[in-house]
Amino acid sequence: MATRSCADSRPWRPVQPGSDHLFFAATGPSDEAVCFSVVELESQELAGEALLWGIDTHNRTAHTGIALRPAFRGRGLSVDVLHTLCEYGFAVRGLQCLQIETLTDNTPMLSAATRVGFTREGTLRLSAWVYGAYADEAILGLLANEWTPRR
Repeated sequence: MATRSCADSRPWRPVQPGSDHLFFAATGPSDEAVCFSVVELESQELAGEALLWGIDTHNRTAHTGIALRPAFRGRGLSVDVLHTLCEYGFAVRGLQCLQIETLTDNTPMLSAATRVGFTREGTLRLSAWVYGAYADEAILGLLANEWTPRR
């Protein structure tokens, strides 16, 4: 829940089991968002989720997001996942720009994004409501012509 609270801008509301209003229910293909399961290859365990969201087919842009379960953090999975999202976004979907928004104190994500080639483009001051207080968000971007595919 802590990861979701920091990563999702929608207010958290309890949902009754069996409700038709589930945010994360499996749905069919969408032009606006693509969700992936992150699985650790060695153990075959579900490590988290990754997604491209806010896909704008006219401007060829999208936002990226990663949420890893606590037991899988610090293993370098974020770098692998970002590489995969870039491959999908640039090579498969033909996007021009990918963007990451993360809290400015999310050092692991900032480090992973930088290792993949993202550039910090700015800060949205006090733009995220997290645990009862406002926090700054860092904006990072990567253009298709700056991206280096993995070999």
